[in-house]
Amino acid sequence: MSQPAVAKRYALALFQLATEKQMIDEMQDQLQIVEEVFAKTPELMDVLTHPKITIERKKQFVSEAFAELSPTVQHTVLLLLERHRIQIVSEMVKEYRFLANEVRGVADATVYSVKPLSADEKRAISQSFASKVGKHTLNISNIVDKSLIGGVKLRIGNRIYDGSISSKLETIHRGLLAHRS
Repeated sequence: MSQPAVAKRYALALFQLATEKQMIDEMQDQLQIVEEVFAKTPELMDVLTHPKITIERKKQFVSEAFAELSPTVQHTVLLLLERHRIQIVSEMVKEYRFLANEVRGVADATVYSVKPLSADEKRAISQSFASKVGKHTLNISNIVDKSLIGGVKLRIGNRIYDGSISSKLETIHRGLLAHRS
Protein backbone atom coordinates (compact mmCIF):
# COMPACT_ATOMS: atom_id res chain seq x y z
CA MET A 1 0.00 0.00 0.00
CA SER A 2 1.32 3.46 -0.87
CA GLN A 3 2.44 5.82 1.88
CA PRO A 4 -0.27 8.43 1.16
CA ALA A 5 -2.95 5.73 1.43
CA VAL A 6 -1.49 4.48 4.70
CA ALA A 7 -1.29 8.04 6.03
CA LYS A 8 -4.96 8.53 5.16
CA ARG A 9 -5.92 5.40 7.08
CA TYR A 10 -4.06 6.46 10.20
CA ALA A 11 -5.45 9.99 9.94
CA LEU A 12 -8.99 8.70 9.51
CA ALA A 13 -8.69 6.38 12.51
CA LEU A 14 -7.29 9.20 14.63
CA PHE A 15 -9.97 11.58 13.39
CA GLN A 16 -12.75 9.12 14.23
CA LEU A 17 -11.32 8.71 17.71
CA ALA A 18 -11.05 12.49 18.14
CA THR A 19 -14.64 12.88 16.96
CA GLU A 20 -15.87 10.33 19.50
CA LYS A 21 -13.99 12.11 22.28
CA GLN A 22 -15.03 15.54 20.95
CA MET A 23 -11.38 16.54 20.73
CA ILE A 24 -10.97 17.39 17.05
CA ASP A 25 -9.33 20.78 17.66
CA GLU A 26 -7.15 19.63 20.56
CA MET A 27 -5.96 16.64 18.57
CA GLN A 28 -5.15 18.85 15.60
CA ASP A 29 -3.16 21.23 17.80
CA GLN A 30 -1.17 18.35 19.24
CA LEU A 31 -0.55 16.81 15.84
CA GLN A 32 0.65 20.21 14.67
CA ILE A 33 3.22 20.13 17.47
CA VAL A 34 4.38 16.68 16.37
CA GLU A 35 4.68 17.87 12.78
CA GLU A 36 6.64 20.96 13.84
CA VAL A 37 9.04 18.90 15.96
CA PHE A 38 9.81 16.63 13.03
CA ALA A 39 10.13 19.60 10.64
CA LYS A 40 12.46 21.56 12.92
CA THR A 41 14.64 18.59 13.83
CA PRO A 42 15.23 16.41 10.77
CA GLU A 43 17.80 14.45 12.80
CA LEU A 44 14.89 13.02 14.77
CA MET A 45 13.72 11.06 11.75
CA ASP A 46 17.28 9.81 11.22
CA VAL A 47 17.41 8.54 14.81
CA LEU A 48 13.98 6.91 14.63
CA THR A 49 14.77 5.11 11.39
CA HIS A 50 18.34 4.13 12.28
CA PRO A 51 18.66 0.33 12.20
CA LYS A 52 21.25 0.10 15.00
CA ILE A 53 19.08 1.83 17.59
CA THR A 54 16.76 -0.60 19.35
CA ILE A 55 13.01 -0.16 19.09
CA GLU A 56 12.82 0.09 22.89
CA ARG A 57 15.25 3.01 22.89
CA LYS A 58 13.33 4.69 20.06
CA LYS A 59 10.06 4.28 21.96
CA GLN A 60 11.61 5.73 25.09
CA PHE A 61 12.91 8.67 23.08
CA VAL A 62 9.48 9.33 21.52
CA SER A 63 7.71 8.99 24.88
CA GLU A 64 10.05 11.52 26.45
CA ALA A 65 9.94 13.90 23.49
CA PHE A 66 6.14 13.96 23.37
CA ALA A 67 5.38 13.48 27.07
CA GLU A 68 3.28 16.66 27.20
CA LEU A 69 0.88 15.40 24.53
CA SER A 70 -2.23 13.29 25.02
CA PRO A 71 -1.85 9.53 25.36
CA THR A 72 -3.74 9.11 22.07
CA VAL A 73 -1.24 11.18 20.10
CA GLN A 74 1.69 9.54 21.87
CA HIS A 75 0.26 6.10 21.13
CA THR A 76 -0.22 6.98 17.46
CA VAL A 77 3.38 8.11 17.08
CA LEU A 78 4.58 4.98 18.89
CA LEU A 79 2.38 2.82 16.66
CA LEU A 80 3.86 4.42 13.55
CA LEU A 81 7.31 3.77 14.99
CA GLU A 82 6.58 0.11 15.81
CA ARG A 83 5.17 -0.52 12.35
CA HIS A 84 8.13 1.16 10.65
CA ARG A 85 5.91 3.91 9.25
CA ILE A 86 7.21 6.89 11.18
CA GLN A 87 8.17 8.61 7.93
CA ILE A 88 4.46 9.16 7.12
CA VAL A 89 3.85 11.30 10.21
CA SER A 90 3.81 14.58 8.27
CA GLU A 91 1.46 13.21 5.60
CA MET A 92 -0.81 11.80 8.32
CA VAL A 93 -1.01 15.20 10.02
CA LYS A 94 -1.85 16.83 6.69
CA GLU A 95 -4.63 14.30 6.10
CA TYR A 96 -5.99 14.81 9.62
CA ARG A 97 -6.02 18.58 9.04
CA PHE A 98 -7.95 18.02 5.80
CA LEU A 99 -10.56 15.87 7.58
CA ALA A 100 -10.94 18.39 10.40
CA ASN A 101 -11.28 21.24 7.92
CA GLU A 102 -13.95 19.33 5.99
CA VAL A 103 -16.06 19.03 9.14
CA ARG A 104 -15.61 22.74 9.90
CA GLY A 105 -16.37 23.84 6.33
CA VAL A 106 -12.86 25.20 5.88
CA ALA A 107 -10.47 24.81 2.96
CA ASP A 108 -6.77 25.57 2.74
CA ALA A 109 -5.90 28.08 0.07
CA THR A 110 -2.62 29.41 -1.22
CA VAL A 111 -2.68 32.95 -2.55
CA TYR A 112 0.20 34.11 -4.72
CA SER A 113 0.61 37.87 -4.82
CA VAL A 114 3.23 40.46 -5.67
CA LYS A 115 3.32 41.75 -2.10
CA PRO A 116 2.34 40.25 1.26
CA LEU A 117 -1.40 40.41 1.87
CA SER A 118 -2.85 42.25 4.84
CA ALA A 119 -5.28 40.55 7.20
CA ASP A 120 -8.13 42.52 5.61
CA GLU A 121 -7.12 41.40 2.12
CA LYS A 122 -6.95 37.77 3.25
CA ARG A 123 -10.37 38.09 4.87
CA ALA A 124 -11.84 39.63 1.69
CA ILE A 125 -10.38 36.86 -0.48
CA SER A 126 -11.71 34.24 1.93
CA GLN A 127 -15.19 35.75 1.84
CA SER A 128 -15.16 36.01 -1.96
CA PHE A 129 -13.90 32.54 -2.76
CA ALA A 130 -15.07 30.28 0.09
CA SER A 131 -18.59 29.98 -1.30
CA LYS A 132 -17.22 29.14 -4.76
CA VAL A 133 -15.74 25.95 -3.35
CA GLY A 134 -18.64 25.19 -1.02
CA LYS A 135 -16.90 26.21 2.22
CA HIS A 136 -17.59 28.67 5.01
CA THR A 137 -14.08 30.09 5.12
CA LEU A 138 -10.56 29.66 3.78
CA ASN A 139 -7.28 29.23 5.66
CA ILE A 140 -5.05 31.40 3.52
CA SER A 141 -1.32 31.07 3.22
CA ASN A 142 0.30 33.82 1.19
CA ILE A 143 3.28 33.35 -1.11
CA VAL A 144 4.91 36.42 -2.61
CA ASP A 145 5.61 35.95 -6.33
CA LYS A 146 6.94 39.04 -8.11
CA SER A 147 6.55 37.36 -11.52
CA LEU A 148 2.77 37.91 -11.33
CA ILE A 149 3.32 41.65 -12.01
CA GLY A 150 0.00 42.41 -10.27
CA GLY A 151 -3.24 40.79 -9.17
CA VAL A 152 -3.41 37.43 -7.41
CA LYS A 153 -3.43 33.75 -8.20
CA LEU A 154 -5.36 31.49 -5.85
CA ARG A 155 -5.04 27.72 -5.39
CA ILE A 156 -7.73 25.87 -3.45
CA GLY A 157 -7.21 22.12 -3.61
CA ASN A 158 -6.83 21.33 -7.29
CA ARG A 159 -8.59 24.51 -8.47
CA ILE A 160 -6.66 27.56 -9.61
CA TYR A 161 -8.16 31.02 -10.00
CA ASP A 162 -5.71 33.21 -11.86
CA GLY A 163 -6.38 36.93 -11.83
CA SER A 164 -2.75 37.93 -12.25
CA ILE A 165 -1.61 40.48 -14.79
CA SER A 166 1.05 38.10 -16.09
CA SER A 167 -1.68 35.56 -16.89
CA LYS A 168 -3.78 38.16 -18.67
CA LEU A 169 -0.75 39.29 -20.70
CA GLU A 170 -0.01 35.68 -21.62
CA THR A 171 -3.61 35.24 -22.82
CA ILE A 172 -3.36 38.38 -24.95
CA HIS A 173 -0.02 37.21 -26.32
CA ARG A 174 -1.45 33.81 -27.32
CA GLY A 175 -4.45 35.52 -28.92
CA LEU A 176 -2.21 37.77 -30.99
CA LEU A 177 -0.10 34.83 -32.11
CA ALA A 178 -3.20 32.85 -33.08
CA HIS A 179 -4.52 35.72 -35.26
CA ARG A 180 -1.13 36.17 -36.85
CA SER A 181 -1.07 32.65 -38.30
